[in-house]
Amino acid sequence: MELFVIIIVFMILSWAVSSRLKGKFRKYSQIPLSTGLTGRETAELMLRDNGIHDVAVTSVQGQLTDHYNPANKTVNLSPDVYNGRSAAAAAIAAHECGHAVQHATAYSFLEFRSAMVPVQNVSARIINIVFWTMILGGFILPSIIPFQTAILIIIACYTVFTVFAFVTLPVEYDASKRALAWIDQRNVVNAEEYDMAKDALNTAALSYVVVALGSLATLLYYVLVYLGMGDE
Repeated sequence: MELFVIIIVFMILSWAVSSRLKGKFRKYSQIPLSTGLTGRETAELMLRDNGIHDVAVTSVQGQLTDHYNPANKTVNLSPDVYNGRSAAAAAIAAHECGHAVQHATAYSFLEFRSAMVPVQNVSARIINIVFWTMILGGFILPSIIPFQTAILIIIACYTVFTVFAFVTLPVEYDASKRALAWIDQRNVVNAEEYDMAKDALNTAALSYVVVALGSLATLLYYVLVYLGMGDE
């Protein structure tokens, strides 16, 4: 029951932050950027200013699906950001370029996060197997794997998820810091537009905080379950 409450609470928080971010993006997207730069032009300019010439800026489908892909060195912007001429579009485009700058300068938290990706993927597969075994074959689980061992495996996997989520926080906040400093120094935005850009990025960052806290809460729940088993 406690786990169900944790899941519901953080689902609601995640939905609330996502809705707030979309609302702010819609609001700020209606206000034209004083410089008239599109998100693509903003991204390309920031990359050039940082001496990065091997990263391509591309458009991807979806809404707020923007991301930097270190594997093929691409800054991928959603259509509204790629073609947008607003403070929100400039902020998001610059933020994703902030990740490219992190990559180019070997930012330690980004490197650590990238190194954790394979471990995160393996942990996700393992925990799926454990959960499906518990759901579909709960009555024979003890004969396959002791329940106490299954909880330990879940704890180990959620430890990986939690570390990954918390390492993501400095990566995202640093990218926003780089983006805001650059758009201000480069006069991509005026003072009013800077406040809009900062507000949009701060709201986006909240989504990562919710994920990190949700993962930590779930981890602590399973730790308490394991400790409680020892008292039985």
